Amino acid sequence: MSPAHRSQRRARVLLALAVLVLAAALASLAFGSVSITFGSVLRAIIGHARDDSVRSIIWAFRLPKAATAALAGAALAVSGLLMQTLFRNPLAGPYVLGLSAGASLGVALVVLAAGGGWVGFASAASGWGDMAVAVAASLGAGLVLAMVLLAARRVSPLVLLILGVLFGYAAGALVTVLLQLAVAERVQAFVQWTFGSFGGVSTRELGLLATVVVAGLALAATTAKALDALAFGADTARSLGVNVPAVRTRALIATALLAGAVTAFCGPVGFLGVAVPHLARGLLGTGEHRWLLAGSALAGAAVALISDVVAQLPGHQGVLPLNAVTALIGAPVLAWVVLRRRGEEPWS
Repeated sequence: MSPAHRSQRRARVLLALAVLVLAAALASLAFGSVSITFGSVLRAIIGHARDDSVRSIIWAFRLPKAATAALAGAALAVSGLLMQTLFRNPLAGPYVLGLSAGASLGVALVVLAAGGGWVGFASAASGWGDMAVAVAASLGAGLVLAMVLLAARRVSPLVLLILGVLFGYAAGALVTVLLQLAVAERVQAFVQWTFGSFGGVSTRELGLLATVVVAGLALAATTAKALDALAFGADTARSLGVNVPAVRTRALIATALLAGAVTAFCGPVGFLGVAVPHLARGLLGTGEHRWLLAGSALAGAAVALISDVVAQLPGHQGVLPLNAVTALIGAPVLAWVVLRRRGEEPWS
């Protein structure tokens, strides 16, 4: 197949993924504790809803949730791709540097140790409780990022990976101590946060989340060419004129922005960052990051929206834990991709 035909095929794949994102978003708006027909959803979006309650449900609750899911899925998938390329490890993900553990520690300090905990925050009429938790998660992830960036100037990627795991274990140990000392209702609130959710982001918070995610995606896009070279190793990249330390720093900052923002507002949503980059590679059939970044973002948004729809299936009986759904959807997809590409390097 000629390069032109390969490019056309990849463009068609991206178009198909974009259509899937729109279809999944529409399904996310229609399904929930109250089922709404697709026609009513479309009328509510364009401002011609026949029922004020339907318009309120769509605009106040489901549209922010769908937008959050799309942003979070794209952010986690792209950050996972960056980490897999940076460390040349097919199992690396956005939380490999301990960012999730740092965020969890920040939330644990607020929920488990602060006066009033999550219960007091969540009941605040102003809604600042959720924002306080998001700020705590951001500070925790930011602290880990600072330590990672400091270490990145002095150690190899392999040592950096090990340090990230150690940071995660240390933060996890502190969270365990706090859980042991906390009262039962605060433990339950923290456990609920660890399940992950796209439904707790207000319109005000959505604007902040979107700003940070777009900034992270833009920064990731600037590394595309350098990542193509870095995928073959640091020595090869240097021989091609790539400033490896600068690219590594940009990739780490982009990952921190993307994964940190999602964790702050949605909790530690798992599996998407590991599985979706492999799905994008399998669908696009290339290792070029200009295609993979776009494909991962679209596939991540689609999988996150589909996961949100599946989580809503119980309807009035409740909502399934998001992390359980992402794992149940992602594991077979990842297994299919790995088996389909068993003769190739997973990150090539």
